[in-house]
Amino acid sequence: MPRAKRGFKRRRRHNKVLDRASGFVLGRKNKYKRTAEAVDRAFIYAFRDRRAKKRDFRQLWIARLSAAANNNELSYSKLIANLKKAMVNLDRKILADIAIADPATFSAIVNQVKA
Repeated sequence: MPRAKRGFKRRRRHNKVLDRASGFVLGRKNKYKRTAEAVDRAFIYAFRDRRAKKRDFRQLWIARLSAAANNNELSYSKLIANLKKAMVNLDRKILADIAIADPATFSAIVNQVKA
C-alpha cells in the first residue's frame, strides 16, 4: 500500500485557516500552527464581543437619555417610569437618537409624559 502524506487534504485545510488570517502580523499570517491558534482566539473574541456590543450600546443610550432628561428637570428612572405609565412605545435607542438629533421634540415628549 502506498504511503499517503495527505498533501491535498492538508493543504486545503491549512489554506482555509491561512485565508482567515489575512491581515494578521508576523508569523500569525503564514506559520500554520501560530495561525490556527490566532484564528481560534479571534473567533472566541468575535463571539464574545457580538454580545458585548449590545450591552455597550444600551449603556450609551441610557447615558444619553439620562443627560437629556436631566436637561428637562427629570431623572432617567422617572422618565422611563413615566414613559411606561403613559404607554409611549419608544425604545431607548430611538429616544436617545431623538434626544441628540432633535432636542425640541425630546422636550415635547418629556412634557407630555410629565403631565
